[in-house]
Amino acid sequence: MTTSDIIKKLIIAFKNKNEDDFYKLTSEYIELEEKKNHRVLASEIKEIISKGNFNNNGKGTHYKSIIPIPRDSEKGFPLLEIKKYDNFWEQLIIKDDTLESLKNIENEFNQREILYTYNLKYKNKILFCGQPGTGKTFTAQILSTELHLPLIYVRFDSIVSSYLGETATNLRKVFDYISNDIFIVLFDEFDIIGKNRDDHYEHGEIKRVVNNFLQMIDNFSGESIIIASTNHQHILDPALWRRFDDVIYFDLPDKELRLKQIELFLKPIKKEKINFDFYVNKTEGLSPSDIKLMCIEAMKYSILNNSKELTNQDLKHSLKKIMNRKKIKLGNFKK
Repeated sequence: MTTSDIIKKLIIAFKNKNEDDFYKLTSEYIELEEKKNHRVLASEIKEIISKGNFNNNGKGTHYKSIIPIPRDSEKGFPLLEIKKYDNFWEQLIIKDDTLESLKNIENEFNQREILYTYNLKYKNKILFCGQPGTGKTFTAQILSTELHLPLIYVRFDSIVSSYLGETATNLRKVFDYISNDIFIVLFDEFDIIGKNRDDHYEHGEIKRVVNNFLQMIDNFSGESIIIASTNHQHILDPALWRRFDDVIYFDLPDKELRLKQIELFLKPIKKEKINFDFYVNKTEGLSPSDIKLMCIEAMKYSILNNSKELTNQDLKHSLKKIMNRKKIKLGNFKK
């Protein structure tokens, strides 16, 4: 089908309010422009579609996928979820150099047309690593919001199959899908499929999966931003590291960051004079997720006890619960 044929049919689909034909024809037009090496135009159209409200009656942004979500052949489970978030940089309190690296990803994507003119491409294969609860998944959500791109959450519970060779097939389905549009793609708990192939405890199937993933990420030429996230970067296969354009480490918060986090998380509630220094010192070694949970627990405890304002006693109560939880996790809990 020629460009003029597609445009005429697009107009007819629009006139008849036929969304299915409209999206199908748009996909064909994008593919045609990509074959002509008109990457900037194809990218712009993809972005317009991903930001569009064509199936939401003008009531705000709502993404509609052009192609069906891929499913596991074994049980028919979806291999990914498409999600939308309203999270922003102001909600993320991390070290300045880490935030700068993250905003550079956003800036390169927004300025990608300039990079294209120099035959350069923006960073779109990123590894997030660090301890649990330090903001890796939350950052992927923020990038989705700030770049106005749908977030694809890859479901490893469906990806990993009991059938020999099916896991690699499922991965291929995911890569085929994300090549058709522009997304933020989150491979959370990435170490599940990225384990070191030299680990003698791992069986041959996992080693084959790692080999397949290496080939897929090498050959990926789509516009989506792939984020692989792990809490166990030390067990990743060495060959994976050079496949990523950037590696960003999420550290536990220092004293200054813990103070900012406590103040942010307690912002919704009226407070008496809180001894912030005490809680900043007591929360050393806790993740932002732990600190947030402590603050939420304190606010709920205060509200349900009909307090007019949150007190130091409320915070001490929630701090004790969080510390006990940490002891249980470490296996040294004693009443």
